[in-house]
This record gives sequence, C-alpha cells and structure tokens, in this order.
Amino acid sequence: MKQKTLFIIAAVVLLVAFAGGTLVYKNQKSEQAAQSAASNGSALMRMHSPTLGNADAPVVIVEFFDPACETCRSFYPLVKQIMAANPDKIRLVLRYAPFHTGSDKVVAILEAARKQGKFWPALEAVLGSQADWAPHHTAEVALVWKHLNGLGLDMEQLQVDVTSPAIADIIAQDLADTRTLKVTMTPAFFVNRTPLLDFGYEPLKRLVDNALNESQRK
Repeated sequence: MKQKTLFIIAAVVLLVAFAGGTLVYKNQKSEQAAQSAASNGSALMRMHSPTLGNADAPVVIVEFFDPACETCRSFYPLVKQIMAANPDKIRLVLRYAPFHTGSDKVVAILEAARKQGKFWPALEAVLGSQADWAPHHTAEVALVWKHLNGLGLDMEQLQVDVTSPAIADIIAQDLADTRTLKVTMTPAFFVNRTPLLDFGYEPLKRLVDNALNESQRK
C-alpha cells in the first residue's frame, strides 16, 4: 500500500514538473518569436505587400499565407469578420508563404491580377475554388485560370505578367522573410508584431482584442 502511494506521488511530481517545463519552454519560444518579430520589422512588412483596411488603423494583422493551404482558406472569412466588427481599426497585410508545390505560380497569378487592380477579387476566386485546383495540397495551376473568368481581367496580359521578374522578386523576398521570422507553417499571424503562438480562431481574436484595448489606452 505504501509502495503504491509512493508511486502515485512520484507520478504526480513528474506530471507537475513536465507541465512546468512545458510552460517555461512555451514562454521562452513566445519571447524568442516576439523578439525576432520586433528586431526584424522590415522582414515582417514590406512595401509591396497587399493590404486591406484603413492605412492608419491602430491594429495591424500580418498574415503569411499559401493559396493552396486549406486552413488559410478557412481563416480568410474569419479574419474579415474580425475586421468588419472593428471598422477602420484593423489593417490586414498579406505576405506570401507558398510552401505547397506549385503555390508560387498561383501567387504569381494573384500578383499579375493585382497589376490590373483585381487582387482581392482574384484572391477570393482562387480560395473559393481551391478544392478544384489543389485537391491534394498540390497546385494544378492549369485549373486556376477558368476560375478567374468574369472578373474583368485581361487574360492575355495576365499570362504575360505572371512571368514578370518583379513578381518573382516579390515571391523570393517573402520566402526569405519567412526564414528570417522562422515561419514554417501557414497561416502564420502577427498582430502588432506579436506572433500568434496558440493557433486557432479564438486565440487570434483574443490577440486582436488585446491589441485593440492597448491602442485605446494610448
């Protein structure tokens, strides 16, 4: 009986130690990620990045996304809901992290559409049809084009612009920034330079709410 009690006590001690160690590790990772974002401000936001919302908004959400990422597709309307609930207070900055095979070519299409002032309609068309052109997380680029019909795009010019060296440079820069900021999965969010470590809609909303509350105290 005494041996069983000692075993239970030892197990509880180990469990508490593990939980404490996990919390310390998580806090260390959080601090490292925050320091990385703070010390690499230029890597977090670039002048070329697509933005949505008030340019003077007190809260800035930076999202690294991959157009072939199912979770990115799911989060897009959720982020817009958060923005709609806080008009003029939030700006969204999109960064490219085309980690899936062929995603860089889809990003090039989006950038080519941006040259014609159609980035956001093209993005929504691409995300809305993702199941068709990226059924297994691999972009089948030839299937993307048909989903852009009806957006008023000059399709011939679009196919020329996707090969633009300037667009290739944007993609290369964003990928370099993912390495600098240690972004390895998508979507990855930063709110006023603070990284979202506990992934999920509720943690993201809490982080945004905290940033909004902080901005009101200034």
